[in-house]
Amino acid sequence: MSEIILNYTRAGHVENIHRADIVAVNSKGDIVKELGNGKLPMFWRSAAKPFQALAFVKNGGMEKYNITSRELALLVSSHSGEAFHVELVEGILQKLGLTTDALNCGAARPMSGKANVELIKQGKRPQAVHNACSGKHSQILALCQMMGLPIEGYIKPEHEAQKVIFKHVAMASCMPEDKLEIGIDGCGVPVFYLPLNHMAQAYARLSTPAKAGWGDYEAAATTIRDAMVQYPEVLAGTGRIDTAVSQITKGRIIAKIGADAVYCMAVKDEDLGVAFKVEDGDYGAVNPSVICVLKYLDLLTKAEYDELIAKYPPVLKNHRGDVIGTIEFMI
Repeated sequence: MSEIILNYTRAGHVENIHRADIVAVNSKGDIVKELGNGKLPMFWRSAAKPFQALAFVKNGGMEKYNITSRELALLVSSHSGEAFHVELVEGILQKLGLTTDALNCGAARPMSGKANVELIKQGKRPQAVHNACSGKHSQILALCQMMGLPIEGYIKPEHEAQKVIFKHVAMASCMPEDKLEIGIDGCGVPVFYLPLNHMAQAYARLSTPAKAGWGDYEAAATTIRDAMVQYPEVLAGTGRIDTAVSQITKGRIIAKIGADAVYCMAVKDEDLGVAFKVEDGDYGAVNPSVICVLKYLDLLTKAEYDELIAKYPPVLKNHRGDVIGTIEFMI
């Protein structure tokens, strides 16, 4: 059963609670620490993106299309739709000989409020390129081009590119293919349903590829990991908790959000992966949950913890900016 990790208080009274299931594992799949049900099956959502890119990187896609490490970070991102993210997506598609019209992720407001306001000021409407998943879709389009597959229908589970991605996600998470279920994600492509501990195992394997039994995929996993470490602002965006965790820990902790408050982290070179799911899926609970989980697992120095708390203070404010409550860590 999920455990309470956050209490939201107002005037000294608990008003809301958030429960979560948390697990930390090594690359062999051994559970190092667990709270609640560490084997809870859940949709991986966007936290699966680094592993959806494995086939493209392994088979020489970066070299074929002159994709840089910064662009690779965009291909596995849940980006904020800031101007530089949009430019990166457009640049990648140009290298593929495609335009943003090829994106079939659907138009979506930028995750960045400032970027959305800027669109409004310019009298523009959000497009598919602003969608947080447009990088992933660009990667799938690139995979299609590389494999000589049609891009028509690339989002469908029966498309050959999606079948290739499915096999690589199963391999990365050490899931038997007949046990890995799929649904459809918010951006239209298949999304994977598997236990939290297998999500964490994939991130543990990503943390230390040389010791994680990747075989022929070791170089690809290392390349993806290093791009995530090097460009956290591309992987997420300005002011995002994913970016802050990586920057404050100087790349020691790689953080990746998934929709509906699924979250994964890799502790670089320490053979440790973390996955958690906030039970109610509240996006607003993600930032304090990340800090709470990192503290619970003792993965931050005092200085790092203090810096994160200063950046994301555990308080509640009203529309005037007044502090009217607290967020209490319960673990």
